[in-house]
Amino acid sequence: MRIALIGAGAMGTVHAEAHARNPRAELVGIVDARPDAAAALAERLGTRAYAALDELLADAEPDVIDICLPTPLHKEYVLRAAGLGKHVICEKPIAGNLADARAMIGACKSAGVHLYIGHVVRFFPEYAQARELVRAGEIGDVGTVRAERVSSAPSGYNGWYADFAQSGGVLLDLLLHDFDWLRWTFGDVERVYARGLHASGDASGPDHAFATLRFRSGAIGYANGSWAFPEGFATRLEVAGNGGILSVNSEDAVTNRTRLASRSADHPAVQVPRSALAASPYDEELAHFLRCIEDGIAPVVTAEDAYEALRISLACLHSAATGTAVELDGFGKEEA
Repeated sequence: MRIALIGAGAMGTVHAEAHARNPRAELVGIVDARPDAAAALAERLGTRAYAALDELLADAEPDVIDICLPTPLHKEYVLRAAGLGKHVICEKPIAGNLADARAMIGACKSAGVHLYIGHVVRFFPEYAQARELVRAGEIGDVGTVRAERVSSAPSGYNGWYADFAQSGGVLLDLLLHDFDWLRWTFGDVERVYARGLHASGDASGPDHAFATLRFRSGAIGYANGSWAFPEGFATRLEVAGNGGILSVNSEDAVTNRTRLASRSADHPAVQVPRSALAASPYDEELAHFLRCIEDGIAPVVTAEDAYEALRISLACLHSAATGTAVELDGFGKEEA
């Protein structure tokens, strides 16, 4: 599969390196409005740099366009790719609002091309295993789940992450990861309540937010996110059921710990560790998307999944701005 990558920033670099490691992929070019950034990355990976997509298309005929740009640019480039009849990989979130997301999904469907959104947490082995254990009933009926995702404040091109109107802050750009995993694991969300430092529109300083989610199953979720972490990145997850507790902590040497209640006198509690594989979750994610296109396998994450994750994030933003709980039924339907 011939890949054209748009965006040579942090996520673009991650994607480019993953494609370069994939024997089933050929990175035919990297596009970025910053010539130096594109040239440095392209030279390191043995491909060509371009200042605009049209320049790349004049030289190469990609099968897939991979978009790693700030969120406000996603719609423009997804629609362009669909109009060219190219399959699309796009970093999350799918868009900044539901109307744009629906237009992107519709354009790709009408053009007969695939659209995959980079919800990479589904490809982290510890999170994938946690879901498998929950779905298999290993910890019984789940009552509560707590997720946390914290990092130092990102910067990005021209500091766009710090512009709340562009990034949506922690509730849209960061906790979206957990909202997607939570919905994937526990089903549809019924109601949310959220608070955030920047919900009022004052975007000075790093953002911090939390959200409480009630699932249709009756389970209660709590998600905490911050861009005020001193340095680095950390995630935590705890799922409590009537048969045990499952926990994930990225700062532990063993990222998964599962404690199960004994099912009989001779069945002791067990601990199930899982460490990261040699291939990164981004390698696995992008290789999976290419296999979906080329081999017709069912995707782990669909564009509709990305749409629903965005809907949860936007409901949380609305809750934080208004100070009220938001029912998910009907939320955002007017934008779709």
